[in-house]
Amino acid sequence: MDAPMKFVQIIDFETERIEEMRELVQEADRRASTRSGGPTHRLVLQDRSQPGRYLVLIEFDSYDEAMRNSSDPETSKMAERMAALCSRPPSFTDCDVREMTELK
Repeated sequence: MDAPMKFVQIIDFETERIEEMRELVQEADRRASTRSGGPTHRLVLQDRSQPGRYLVLIEFDSYDEAMRNSSDPETSKMAERMAALCSRPPSFTDCDVREMTELK
């Protein structure tokens, strides 16, 4: 049987309140550290041509793990609090990881 395919969710949002957003994420990370599952990696990118625009890539071990995380009430609360800090509604793109190569 094949191992589950890694899964990445990309969140595209705009905010002028990135420090408040970072504090929310740190708070959520502290809570999440006491439970199993959840994201394995997070990469936060800032658009150089649009300074208030950010892309966050969140990696999970599988799609099923991501869906368990999404259905957690704490995740929903955090998402609502984060959306309130955005200047437009965030957009979400769900991706199966087809290939990951370490280049160096």
